Amino acid sequence: MKSWIKEAAIIAIGLCMLGLSINSAIRAFVNKERVVSVKGLAEMEVEANKVTWPIAFKEVGNDVQQLYKSINEKSKVVVAFLKENGIADSEISVNPAEVVDMDAERYSNNNNQYRYISTSVITVTSTNVKLVRKLISEQTALLQKGVVVTGSDYRYNVNYEFTGLNDIKPGMIEEATKNARAAAEKFAKDSDSKLGKIKRANQGQFSIYDRDINTPYIKTVRVVTSIDYYLNN
Repeated sequence: MKSWIKEAAIIAIGLCMLGLSINSAIRAFVNKERVVSVKGLAEMEVEANKVTWPIAFKEVGNDVQQLYKSINEKSKVVVAFLKENGIADSEISVNPAEVVDMDAERYSNNNNQYRYISTSVITVTSTNVKLVRKLISEQTALLQKGVVVTGSDYRYNVNYEFTGLNDIKPGMIEEATKNARAAAEKFAKDSDSKLGKIKRANQGQFSIYDRDINTPYIKTVRVVTSIDYYLNN
């Protein structure tokens, strides 16, 4: 009799312990499924460190040989202007002139004053952004030398770039991650929980765009990180 009671007591204690273990496991599982998803933003303004400046000018005429002579002369004027003001040969690219024969154009009415229209483009690619910006503001000096720079064609817009993203990436990711964690901690506090470990993290893509239309040489760099945190009781 006593042996039976003892065995029953052992079984009862075992069942209680098993129940407690199961309850603890269920609570742990539930806690693991409690997750908060947050995003962290980091932004930085930087100056462009590379500029591409297409200098385009047009020529018209009826004598193609004279036209090419004028193109070459004016190209030399533009190149001389650039070199005199500190632009290196390696930063200057002279593209072949594009010449259109209006008499050969399908939709031309053949009443054009000039038969040939040429477009010449000399491109400056430089990391000395401040110098190029200065020369852009002084390009009216070319007009005084007989070179009329085309400024209305979107194909010849000045392009500013920022190429130093790898240098600022670590700091920006750190800032975005801190901002994400701050948001998660606030959520955990408001829900009477404790912030746990990271379940999943996504760095997000970096984007670079002009700060505004008036200062395209100043860029805004932006990154958004997405992080999932466990919430604990």
